[in-house]
Amino acid sequence: MAGIALSAPYLDTDAGQLAFALGRPAREALAVRELTVGGLDVRLRLLGASHQVFAGPVQETVACLPGVDGGLPDTAEHAFDGWYYTFRARVERHATAEEFSTRVALVRDRSDAHPRALYGIFPGSPEAVTALAVDPEDTGLSWRTWHTYPQSRQIVATHSRLEAR
Repeated sequence: MAGIALSAPYLDTDAGQLAFALGRPAREALAVRELTVGGLDVRLRLLGASHQVFAGPVQETVACLPGVDGGLPDTAEHAFDGWYYTFRARVERHATAEEFSTRVALVRDRSDAHPRALYGIFPGSPEAVTALAVDPEDTGLSWRTWHTYPQSRQIVATHSRLEAR
């Protein structure tokens, strides 16, 4: 899926501003993609302040959240009735603009080629991107996200997995 040129500026300007939350209601979205993956309804949601993924019992938000301090956990786990959820996050810091540009191009290329992806390009830089991609797994599904910050040459990469128990 080709990237969507977003008309609204992104609100998070640094990886450290992102917070992680489960169970938050839907926030205003700039773009939404609805899919069925592994028998579960999935909504990929691009926000001006990052992303939400709603899949089965999970309502995952990674965004600037009012009243919530920034800083993503390296890992998080949660058991839902009949399901087990894991979340992992890492921040990549790129030393050079060239290295950062190469990595962002890879994220965009992978998202373009992925059959179940959604990504947006924010105004001001073709390297200001939020991308989401979901895949079926043997007993559930998983999704990956990328949030790119050209001004600091940071990329936040997350990987979430939802498994039936």
